[in-house]
Amino acid sequence: MKDNDSCIVKTARVFRCEGRSMAAMRRALFGVAILILHASFFTSSCWAQSDSTKANKLSMDLQFLAHGEICAGGLPKPPITKPDGPEADLSAFLLGRTRLSLNYERNWLEAKITLQNNAVWGMRNNMSVDLYEGWVKMKSKNGFFTKIGRVALSYDDERIIGPNDFATASLSHDVGMVGYEGHGHQIHGIFAFNQNSENVYEGTYYDDGSQYYKTMQTVWYHYDLPKFPLGASLLFMNMGIQAGEEGDTQNPPSTKYQQMWGTYLKYHPKYLTLEASYYRQTGKTVNEKKQYKPIKAWMASLKATITPTDHYGFQLGYDYLSGDDFVPVPYGGTAGLPFHEVLKGFSPLYGSRTKFYGILDFFYTSAYINGFTPGLQNVYVGAFGNPLPKMRLSVDYHYLAVATNLSGLSNTLGHNIDFNAEYAFSKDVSLSVNYSMMAGTETMTRLKQENGSKYAHWAWFSLLVSPTLFTTRF
Repeated sequence: MKDNDSCIVKTARVFRCEGRSMAAMRRALFGVAILILHASFFTSSCWAQSDSTKANKLSMDLQFLAHGEICAGGLPKPPITKPDGPEADLSAFLLGRTRLSLNYERNWLEAKITLQNNAVWGMRNNMSVDLYEGWVKMKSKNGFFTKIGRVALSYDDERIIGPNDFATASLSHDVGMVGYEGHGHQIHGIFAFNQNSENVYEGTYYDDGSQYYKTMQTVWYHYDLPKFPLGASLLFMNMGIQAGEEGDTQNPPSTKYQQMWGTYLKYHPKYLTLEASYYRQTGKTVNEKKQYKPIKAWMASLKATITPTDHYGFQLGYDYLSGDDFVPVPYGGTAGLPFHEVLKGFSPLYGSRTKFYGILDFFYTSAYINGFTPGLQNVYVGAFGNPLPKMRLSVDYHYLAVATNLSGLSNTLGHNIDFNAEYAFSKDVSLSVNYSMMAGTETMTRLKQENGSKYAHWAWFSLLVSPTLFTTRF
């Protein structure tokens, strides 16, 4: 079977899809069939349950987030569009996020709808409202469930799959899910198939959509040992990514598949928490030009958190994310994708990155120069405490370095310090204030910035108000 999604014109705007598009469609239909079978099982087994008086629960939640930032240095300066304009290495803005959630529960049925507006104060066309979450979940008495719709996925420590809620728009996925939860076991199967529109004749080409992947199949399994503070998870993802361009004979449309698999462990006795993870990335990766190359990447992490009392604690850890082999080229020249037959730069995909590599999220939000991905080593240590009953203070230091050997440059990228203070005025109202500083090196300048300051300063605050407006039973 050919590995492409090319469509052959038979009549005007009538196409016949071949190859991977049919395989992708079969996978999608197979996932839908599983969901239908599970749904029919739940409805047949759950309708027999007697609904007691006032078995329906309806609630509405409001979440309002006001967020402000002041940033200085650290990133490449954009070209000045106004010749007489100031060349300021400083920015400041305010933004707001408003969410309204409607939740419904019955003994075997759950549903949730969350509407969201997220915009910078003063920007044009900031009145748009989108659907952040919208799903239904059917469950049986023996632990099986089906869930379908737009879901904010979160697994384990959110290193690979999480909502990345610090990015105020956050992440959600259009998926179908089947699973089982009970007796210490949790297993989830997740299926997705994305298209740009309701195609009738034009095949399954997917470009510039809401997700990087065209198809996705994921299996997650977690087990908590009885009477022992150890939990273990296994994760496997297979993503189909659109490659090629329609009408391009040199790079015709095709679906390339990338896999992510690994494990997460958490051991939590009384005063100590140990966490470890290991993931590998294989298959193909596709860049913005729809070109593809093989990828063989991996990452590993270790973290220890010590909490002698409820009032203070310490943490330390190490992250290693593999990087591409360095290609020596003149400064200002090109490096990256065109020079590597196999890519080795690990991508954390849909993880909540600010939880791990510094709140600045400096290494996976913006790209390195010319697409070169040198990987990352992150050695960190921190302390946190509660000087007041409703206050939490923390400070973290990160030593950051590339994961590949560089010719004529130090591996050290820089040093990052994060200071954070949180105060809860009530269970519904909290305030967070943060200051972060990055001291970069010449390696940082050569690989990341090309111009601009080596030093980055970033201060921000977030006011979160999240009350439950009402809860009723009927």
